Amino acid sequence: MGGADWREANRANWDERVPIHLAAESYDLGPLRAGEGRLHPIEAGELGPVDGLRVIHLQCHFGRDTLTLAQQGAEVVGLDFSAPAVAAARQLADELGLSGRARFVEADLYDAPAAVGEPAAFDVAFVTWGALAWLPDLQGWARVVAHFLKPGGFLYLAEGHPAALVFDDASPTPDGLPGRFVPYFQREPFMSDDGRDYADEHARLRNRRTYEWAYPLGLVVTSLIEAGLTLDWLHEHDRVPWRMFAELVPAEGGLYRWPDKPWLPLAFSLKARR
Repeated sequence: MGGADWREANRANWDERVPIHLAAESYDLGPLRAGEGRLHPIEAGELGPVDGLRVIHLQCHFGRDTLTLAQQGAEVVGLDFSAPAVAAARQLADELGLSGRARFVEADLYDAPAAVGEPAAFDVAFVTWGALAWLPDLQGWARVVAHFLKPGGFLYLAEGHPAALVFDDASPTPDGLPGRFVPYFQREPFMSDDGRDYADEHARLRNRRTYEWAYPLGLVVTSLIEAGLTLDWLHEHDRVPWRMFAELVPAEGGLYRWPDKPWLPLAFSLKARR
């Protein structure tokens, strides 16, 4: 599969999602517009104060979290490969009076060092929720992260747990539970023609085809170590900020959890320092 095939398919899919997500309840911009933007409880409880820090937000989508960090006092650069997403982020920054604290760059993740410049200039690299699956080269991603961090700076990563992501509702078991979806150790990309959107159950995308990659937890950590970072901590969570499976039930702070016992970790987060 040529690079342009997966990249252009994924970009078209994400371009189409932008207006859907801007209107989606799960991306509620009310608190941000009221000057009270907040991260999900997992990130908010782990990241710590960002006031006065320089943050680079990789794969920032339309910038809701980027602008939340700026509202909390950080100087932020957000980067995304979707032109409509970056345009929406810039418009939102202007609307909120945050253009002086938040800059947005349109570029592919792997082109970020050339597009942004500023090597070793950031206190924090911020990457969260559904970012890694869209990247074909995890080691290359880790090198991009390391490129931007000052000595002593750190990556904050929060993601869906790869042990849970081997399952999916698209192939349920006879009792209605999520069925097997992608092998944990699969390294080849998997293609999907699912036109649904996670933020709006009624949306049906025209640009349905996407290509994604699954990464074991050990490979994520090892890639960061090979890029020169040191792991401070790794946490696993029984909650996640989207309804990963239909059987999950709402939890406090806009999260979702198992309805009875925490059968599998649904998310993980880590802090890795340069």
